[in-house]
Amino acid sequence: MTAGRSWVNFRRRNRTVFTALVVSFLFFYSCQRSTISTNIPNQHRNTLYCPQNPIAKEVLVVLRTGATEVLEKLPVHFDTTLRCIPNYAIYSDYEEDIKGSHIHDVFDEISHDLQQLVPDFELYHRLKTKGRDGLSIDGTEHDGSGPSGLLGNPGWKLDKFKFLPMIDKALRHRPQAKWFVFIELDTYLMWGNLLEYLSKFNAEVPYYIGKQMYIGEVLFAHGGSGFALSAPAMRRVTEHWRAHMVEYNQYTIEQWAGDMVLGKALKDVLVPLLWAFPHFQGDPVSTLDHNITKIDRRPWCYPAITYHHMPEDEIRLLWKFEQEWQRTHPIDAPLRHADVFKGYIHPYLSKERAEWDNYSVNPEFSKTALKNGEAHTSFEACRSACESNPMCLQFSYRTSMCLVSSEVRLGRMATLQCSEYSTAASKCDKKEEMAVGMDEEGQGAVRSGWMVDRVAKYVSAMDQTCNPRMDWIV
Repeated sequence: MTAGRSWVNFRRRNRTVFTALVVSFLFFYSCQRSTISTNIPNQHRNTLYCPQNPIAKEVLVVLRTGATEVLEKLPVHFDTTLRCIPNYAIYSDYEEDIKGSHIHDVFDEISHDLQQLVPDFELYHRLKTKGRDGLSIDGTEHDGSGPSGLLGNPGWKLDKFKFLPMIDKALRHRPQAKWFVFIELDTYLMWGNLLEYLSKFNAEVPYYIGKQMYIGEVLFAHGGSGFALSAPAMRRVTEHWRAHMVEYNQYTIEQWAGDMVLGKALKDVLVPLLWAFPHFQGDPVSTLDHNITKIDRRPWCYPAITYHHMPEDEIRLLWKFEQEWQRTHPIDAPLRHADVFKGYIHPYLSKERAEWDNYSVNPEFSKTALKNGEAHTSFEACRSACESNPMCLQFSYRTSMCLVSSEVRLGRMATLQCSEYSTAASKCDKKEEMAVGMDEEGQGAVRSGWMVDRVAKYVSAMDQTCNPRMDWIV
């Protein structure tokens, strides 16, 4: 609650009390009010800032998770993103309570035959009979609790069956809601921007909004990037699923991604996907290339709504940044990806950063730029190789390994160097170990650097690509 609202509530309560008191108390009241008013600026700086929007109470945010990851990934959201969201529900494969919030079992009404016939439900049976002790029987369950999950993880295999029951349960959980927004526990949601965006749509129309993906010929919204459904779309797909449950159960068994199964169901009920990239992101802030172009759109110019594969420390830091942004900018100024870069990323880009990998994973550019064999001999030689190419913006170095890039990324603290990065999965596919414990300069595993002057020019050039039409994608 903002200091302004606190003051309004204070006045309303005290007005009732003091109207019954004598005139002498009115003098005390005016003095007391004056005293509180002088404290508002300090109180405002230390108070949670939650963007106000008329539709805030009309939105239900749904978090999808599982027993193998929830204890690790959920608590940070109670301290950050969920603090401003008035209505949310959490669905998992195991019913429990965490820090006072109830975690709903998404499978408690699912077909008994499906549970018994599909091997993927073995984990669910163990959770039902043994509780969390059931997780220790097979040590592989927790392999999927990292930022990118794991295909062999039993919890991950079970996840694809959650989507359609989750839609049905969310609709019954809050039938009066006009919008339903679905995210994962490693999704960062910018609540104010989300509300501003949804306000631009007619909630009485069936809408399906998210970051587009294809598996085969099925177009769907990527679950980790988050997606939104209007109430009419929710009702339409739920009614259809209930009438064709056997067919969709079989279809889900044959597929590997639950968000794709949901996309197929929405296609079947004639609810098209609105391609909302780059508002909804499949990348974390730390490894996002803000200059990447998809469907003729770059993230830089557009307001940000979600980031995916966000670890706890990055969620906390981005929350702190977003709170400060909301306090110091006009209420009608959306937080754009460019603003995140300038305020959250750019200040940390320096000429040198030890034990840090900035993900200079630009293979074709590196191949062209590193024709000089000296680049791999030292950190300074790697820097010089980058400096000698006017397109190079950053580099990373470990013993005998130099990588350079024409893209700008913040990266993460690391002792290993990422040499192959999957943009589809937003994760490092190959990390290079050091040949020895320390490099010849005694500086540890991997170091990174940026061409600081060039990055400043990059920011200016990127700003020039924006125009007033690059606002909300509707």
